[in-house]
Amino acid sequence: MKLENKQWYYVKRPEAQIGAENYELRKDVIDTSELKENEILIRSKYVSVDPYMRIHQSIHNTWEKPQELNTLQGSGVVGEVIESRSDKFIPGDFVNAYTGWQEYAVINADQARKLYPKIPVSTALSILGMPARVAYFGLLEEGELKSTDTVVVSGAAGAVGSIVVQLAKLKGCRVVGTAGTQEKIDYLQNELGIDVALNYKEHDSLEKMTKALAEACPEGIDVYYDNVGGNVTDAVFNLINHKARILICGQISQYNHGLDTPEMGPRFLHKMLYTRAKIQGILSRDYNHRMDEMLAEMEPLVQSGKLKYKETIMDGFENLPAALSGLFDGSNKGKMLVKIY
Repeated sequence: MKLENKQWYYVKRPEAQIGAENYELRKDVIDTSELKENEILIRSKYVSVDPYMRIHQSIHNTWEKPQELNTLQGSGVVGEVIESRSDKFIPGDFVNAYTGWQEYAVINADQARKLYPKIPVSTALSILGMPARVAYFGLLEEGELKSTDTVVVSGAAGAVGSIVVQLAKLKGCRVVGTAGTQEKIDYLQNELGIDVALNYKEHDSLEKMTKALAEACPEGIDVYYDNVGGNVTDAVFNLINHKARILICGQISQYNHGLDTPEMGPRFLHKMLYTRAKIQGILSRDYNHRMDEMLAEMEPLVQSGKLKYKETIMDGFENLPAALSGLFDGSNKGKMLVKIY
């Protein structure tokens, strides 16, 4: 059987916000009769869009070389096994794999993780997937979290931030978060139980944000989990405690216009000296090999409802570039996904 396979190729480097003009829809054909031993054919059901995709499009090396033009956009996927030449999978199984923005993919069975869905399979890309790894290990391990800590989270209603907020609350911490809409503020307060939620658009200068955070964190800040950068991060450095831990997971405020030529912020390193704080960059990929460890604790919490999650799901393969662009408008609450079928 031959299948037409739609694919989104990255073809033009963005000068500002990523959009449809940076991609080209192409088609190829997959001949299922050509599957080799230990290979599986999967059909994408949910495809992930993530801020790191914009980082890979920098003109400079990041944690890897810049993404080359005329290449398939990579991403995590939840897909259904359509055909299998492997003893590990049968048709109808759902898997998590990194197969990119395409409808179908042929991969080695060792590159797929079988899902045993007791909750929606989309969670393998959200609350039990890549965002969860960097939230869990970043906060608890690199952040050396203690129950007495005051934790500040930027981008607190996003895919990673919303998990960090809940984990910190479960550990007994005081938690303060920032978000950009009243809907997200309400979500953080009414559903996730955050102590204080601040709309960064209402505190749109260093002075205003410093004042708001000082009021929200009367005993200072012990852990800062940063997904955004900008004024929030600049303000935090005015309030960090002795031996504070600052975790840099993302700088989404800088990706559109400041990724390759970042804007100048306050020069705060002297405050790191005074407090003997640490700044630690964290990447989800550094914990890939510890997935089972994270799932052992997180999965029961999700199943019991102690960990809540939101997924912003757009329908239609053609909407993948628009979904990625939407991340930088703040249009998502929780994880942004595109549903293919």
